[in-house]
Amino acid sequence: MPTSPLIATERALLHLLTPENAHLALAFHEANRKHLEPWEPQRAADFHSDASFRSMAERSRSAFLAGTEVKFIAVDRASERMVASCSFTNIVKGPLMACNMGYSVARVLQGQGLMHEVASAAIRYMFEVQGMHRVMANHMPSNVRSERLLARLGFEREGYARAYLKIAGQWQDMVLNSLINPGD
Repeated sequence: MPTSPLIATERALLHLLTPENAHLALAFHEANRKHLEPWEPQRAADFHSDASFRSMAERSRSAFLAGTEVKFIAVDRASERMVASCSFTNIVKGPLMACNMGYSVARVLQGQGLMHEVASAAIRYMFEVQGMHRVMANHMPSNVRSERLLARLGFEREGYARAYLKIAGQWQDMVLNSLINPGD
């Protein structure tokens, strides 16, 4: 059974999303609902409920144990509230050794370098512990903050996909980016 990681950064502790901390994720999403809506899929009416987040967290734990995803929540060391997330999904082993990265940061903490801090630590875990060769992350062309973050993290633009993801109820174009493990 894989060991559940706990990663310390200067301002946060990265934990796996589990049923035991699902309440933190629910509070984060409730507090940042309007901030996150333009960048996420449309949510079901019961999405912002305790039952929904506990169920999501249970699926996340099972997926971690199966080796198919790693979903981190970043908890502020001082307030003990969730302040960001960094998830790695669609993990493929074998000759590909790749995954997709998604992330979000609290609206009030944008522009303070926290997402870079969290993502850097999480990516290092994926490269060093999970053995990933490639991490892929996409952003909408209008999401300049994500574009800058990914560039700062060392991601390279690899392409442009038209009508790639249904975000906020509309098919959106996406800029495709990847980061190759520098140790490979």
